[in-house]
Amino acid sequence: MSTSTAPSDAHMDATDDFLPLRGTDHVEFYVGNAKQAAHYYAHLFGFTIRAYRGPETGVEDAVSYLLTQNDIRFVLTSALGPDSAISDHVHRHGDGVKDIALRVEDAATSFDETTRRGATPVQAPTVHEDEDGRIVTATIATYGDTVHTFVERVGYDGLFFPGFEAWDHVAWERPSGTGLQAVDHCVGNVEEGDMDTYVEYYGQTMGFYNMLHFTDQDISTEYSALMSKVMANGDEKIKFPINEPAEGKKKSQIEEFLEFYQGPGVQHVALSTDDIIGAVRALRRRGVEFLHVPDTYYDREVLSERVGTINESIDALEELGILVDRDPDGYLLQIFTKPVQDRPTVFFEIIQREGARSFGAGNFKALFKALEREQERRGNL
Repeated sequence: MSTSTAPSDAHMDATDDFLPLRGTDHVEFYVGNAKQAAHYYAHLFGFTIRAYRGPETGVEDAVSYLLTQNDIRFVLTSALGPDSAISDHVHRHGDGVKDIALRVEDAATSFDETTRRGATPVQAPTVHEDEDGRIVTATIATYGDTVHTFVERVGYDGLFFPGFEAWDHVAWERPSGTGLQAVDHCVGNVEEGDMDTYVEYYGQTMGFYNMLHFTDQDISTEYSALMSKVMANGDEKIKFPINEPAEGKKKSQIEEFLEFYQGPGVQHVALSTDDIIGAVRALRRRGVEFLHVPDTYYDREVLSERVGTINESIDALEELGILVDRDPDGYLLQIFTKPVQDRPTVFFEIIQREGARSFGAGNFKALFKALEREQERRGNL
């Protein structure tokens, strides 16, 4: 059986990159109540509600709120009636990620290059215009009901997107930020046997490469296991780990997700920070719930031997439940929230990278045990 591999240095030459990506443009969630969800993310996670789109701005069947924090943009969208693709998505999946939108220089070319290589088209290149300029978008499908929209913003000077208006409630006390900086990666869960299908899909249609591979020997406990491959574009601005369940004695976290999400989808979104201790302190004060790892994880001798010298206080990491791991390029610190809705599906990771390009393989065992504890409490292990 193959074992995990370190991050590859075989990055794509820029001259060969047929799909140059500038980064994550935004992540759109379909939710049951966008107004309430917007306030949830504002008060607990420190986002600012920036803009609104709905009947008052010319959209009759849905509402959307734009939330921002540094380079992170979330769009929360709800249907205004039962007969729409949005309400169908929420009915089937609960609150979940619909669109991981990618910033590009040329949306039409991105669409043509990817669909020519086998990507499933969802929306052909479309021009959106208002007095602030034009945005071009085009969309392709990926696992489950999830999509990627290519967003071309060249020459657009507006707030976010045509149809959005500034959301400015003077009487509302805006919560401060929590130090979250950018989208680091988005993790997808797929059915057993489908991981390599999507690895091939990203490689063939988008030119991504497999930067890491974890087997069921790497990510397992006594009871459950999964396999994962990390796909990334050439400069690693975009990273998509893809998980599938592996055979175990009991139901794995991936199987639980697939059962409650009713199919493949985004399991979690990782948000980067430059100060994870400060960020997690702020998030905990606001009421964000995190997974609890075993106290034995912070055995000073074992931890020091595994990760070496780090700049952060181990006492602070233990107090807050933050995990630490090292790879050949440096180290990282990470922590995972509990699911942010009633279904045990979508959650968030907070991550600080100090040179590390990997994803915390040394923490998998502790993380899995924490997840299994929560599954057992729900009666789903």
